Amino acid sequence: MSWFESLVLGLVQGLTEFLPVSSSAHLRLTAAFSGWKDPGAAFTAITQIGTEAAVLIYFRKDIGRIISAWFRSLFDKTMRRDHDAQMGWLVIVGSIPIGVLGVTLKDQIEGPFRDLRITATMLIVVGVVIGIADRLAARDETGGRHRAPKQRKTLENLGVKDGLIFGLCQACALIPGVSRSGATISGGLFMGYKREAAARYSFLLAIPAVLASGLFEVKDSVGSGDVDWGPTLFATVIAFASGYAVIAWFMKWISNKSFMPFVWYRVALGIVIIALVTAGALSPHAAESAS
Repeated sequence: MSWFESLVLGLVQGLTEFLPVSSSAHLRLTAAFSGWKDPGAAFTAITQIGTEAAVLIYFRKDIGRIISAWFRSLFDKTMRRDHDAQMGWLVIVGSIPIGVLGVTLKDQIEGPFRDLRITATMLIVVGVVIGIADRLAARDETGGRHRAPKQRKTLENLGVKDGLIFGLCQACALIPGVSRSGATISGGLFMGYKREAAARYSFLLAIPAVLASGLFEVKDSVGSGDVDWGPTLFATVIAFASGYAVIAWFMKWISNKSFMPFVWYRVALGIVIIALVTAGALSPHAAESAS
């Protein structure tokens, strides 16, 4: 991998990780459209450490408060009713599905799931799902001629059942094209949560899964020669910087804007990919991973 490739791919990772468009799909597509080798699942997992570092810094006050309350709840029973302590447990519970499926489906994630036909299909299907969830949320928020606005849930209403459902939605993002934020936020909207609440829990829920995945790939890749460490670490730094900027923008934008621009983008991109693959202009299979 060249330094220019790492710069571009790091920017793509940072700019798309927190938007409901699938960062793994865009890394795969950027390489395919540019004629580069597929950066591979290991590159994706490692550069996601950079974007999760951005989450840790942006939500540092929330995270510090949650971790502190969670630890105190281990020794003080009265703290177990504290919302922040409960959030700590709910992040753990919500991380179980992706942990189990990530290990179980590791070979598929690094192989068959990276087929561009699967990516394109997921872009379209999940895009439609996000669109439906967005319309339902908008209907509740604005009401209608014969119906008053409906109060949506906040993170204070989050329980184990909903936490597991959020976790199952996150696990769907193991397939390129789904989008971690798109799946979890739309899942939250279907369950009746406010946009900001669904997005905040989505970002917090991603921390254990992404860091564990990235560190696991680092452990497996050290000394294997499968990862070009210089460009990969450079891409990780670029992903951190661009990812932080996107979080700051997205958390302000999501409070009163529709997801429909992302929906139309996903559907259009999916159709273009299917057309190019069908015409033979784009191979559905990844070239040999960059190293």
